[in-house]
Amino acid sequence: MEKEIKEIKTDAKVKEDTAVKKVKFELEVDTNVVDSGKNPYMHLIFLARAVDAWRIFPRIFLSVYIYLLYDVTTWFMNLPEPNLEQSGLVSIVVGAGAAWFGLYAGTSKKNPDK
Repeated sequence: MEKEIKEIKTDAKVKEDTAVKKVKFELEVDTNVVDSGKNPYMHLIFLARAVDAWRIFPRIFLSVYIYLLYDVTTWFMNLPEPNLEQSGLVSIVVGAGAAWFGLYAGTSKKNPDK
């Protein structure tokens, strides 16, 4: 397996005794899922699921809206002579309540079993 080596004009030394060897090998890959321990963020996942299941944020938003509606209504009723702008504010707050309730009642957790 000798080959003629042509002269190359470089400073590198060329070995004349080079051999090429082909190697075949088998590789076995394990595709099983390995449990590498407890997930350190699992407590945050449980908290996120609890917040989602209890619907905390929509209930907070509705509670704030109820307080705002009560406060605006008592303020409007205590005015001696309400004008157009003040009654417009009250109608906007009451109209927003319908939108809030529609969004709250229209969103529910989807049951994946069905």
